[in-house]
Amino acid sequence: MNFIAARPEGGVCLFGAPFDSTTSFRPGARFGPKALRDASHGLETFSPLQEADLEDIAFMDKGDLELPFGDPKPALGMIEAAAGRILESGRTPFLLGGEHLVTLGALRAAYRLHRDLRVIHLDAHADLREAYLGQSLSHATVMRRALDIVGEEGLRQVGVRSCAREEYALACRLRVSDPQEIVAWAGESPCYLSCDLDILDPSVLTGTGTPEPGGLTFPELTGLLVPLLHALRIVALDVVELAPQLDPSGTSAVVAAKIVRESLLALGSARQAPA
Repeated sequence: MNFIAARPEGGVCLFGAPFDSTTSFRPGARFGPKALRDASHGLETFSPLQEADLEDIAFMDKGDLELPFGDPKPALGMIEAAAGRILESGRTPFLLGGEHLVTLGALRAAYRLHRDLRVIHLDAHADLREAYLGQSLSHATVMRRALDIVGEEGLRQVGVRSCAREEYALACRLRVSDPQEIVAWAGESPCYLSCDLDILDPSVLTGTGTPEPGGLTFPELTGLLVPLLHALRIVALDVVELAPQLDPSGTSAVVAAKIVRESLLALGSARQAPA
């Protein structure tokens, strides 16, 4: 499988955001998009899980943005502009991170076109801090910034098992364990889905900046993600926080690539399904 070799007429458009300037523990997510693509060469295009093949799905890959280091504001602006161009072309942006803050740029672009946007957040961490180390823009604050955009009713979280004391009450209000509850809550609204790979247990994916024990297995994540992508009206999505150099075996990049493959197939199948 090779994401770069995807068909250019695709309705879903991959693009990478190699940025990790606000990472607070173990940096390296800037190398995630390239490692994920490299790992994709070793995967089959066919998914036994979905009985579907990428060769039958229209999608494209525009490669990685060239983002500045340091202050995240310019990088977020570039990500927002890139996602906006994809949306305006009638395609669905699929952002490959990078640290989780990169979500904010693509989410802003989606909200400009969809004021009733709903956000589904899959993660080990709540990311709801008002500020972290005095900074309002951080991978630890990204969902608080999402709340600034869509409000509390516009965000639901799945898989959170770590938060600061000041986040706990809000995280409890946003937490959902039943995927059908998410489907009922979202209804026909346009949705942004953000998947932080540390939702997986570290025994499954070690190559991430902030691993958190007690996470999902790979079948549990795909069993959650694929039905949601089928059922929801997805207008943009991301997979973030692969830090490949933290896993010398290369397995984490393969896991991430397979999650992207299953996501592409679920989106493609949903778009081809009869109304």
